[in-house]
Amino acid sequence: MHERPDLIVCEECDAVHRRPVLAHAEVARCLRCGAELERDTGSHVARLLPLTVASLIMFVIANSFPIVQIELQGLTSETTLFGAVMVLNGEGMSLVAMLVLSTTILFPLVQMLVLLYLLLPSAHVVNDADDMHGAHDGRRPGVKLLLRLMQIVRPWGMVEVFLLGVLVALVKLSNMAAVVPGVALWAFGALTILLTVVVSFNPRYLWRILVSERRNPEEPVR
Repeated sequence: MHERPDLIVCEECDAVHRRPVLAHAEVARCLRCGAELERDTGSHVARLLPLTVASLIMFVIANSFPIVQIELQGLTSETTLFGAVMVLNGEGMSLVAMLVLSTTILFPLVQMLVLLYLLLPSAHVVNDADDMHGAHDGRRPGVKLLLRLMQIVRPWGMVEVFLLGVLVALVKLSNMAAVVPGVALWAFGALTILLTVVVSFNPRYLWRILVSERRNPEEPVR
């Protein structure tokens, strides 16, 4: 099979179209089913790396400071969201604890770390022998696997799911805990805004950019 960079296939109905040349912020849609075919990413890609780094910083802050004050057996203590997950598990709500852990910590962290790995400038050095024999393809190792992983966890790492996980934890602990209006709460607010932008980026466009960089390493990506 030969690649046809001038053609694009609709992911929804498999209709084949000629790849359009898009203006700034323009979106191309399938003529048959109306699904999105292509989108001009423009400066969004350039902003994605600093936004991902900022999201990771807010994530660390949000999970390092206490967000709830828990009262158990007459003792009061403040704990992080992960601590709240442990309390839920200890109170016999293992499924709820696993849901909160996955949607508020695990899946968002996986998406941010994968994006950071893929967006950071490549640190690979190609020696002359590899270059002559074509042993190095110019890509980071594991790109395909990581992009597939992003596609799998993406529905579970969306902002609405993230917020739902936080709300579930707070509601389930409402009879024994109170929200601490401190650093963690503000960090979660900032993280929510940043994640709205970061996780909305379709990994398909990231794959196209990485492939374009591999084929034309000296050409800047628009």
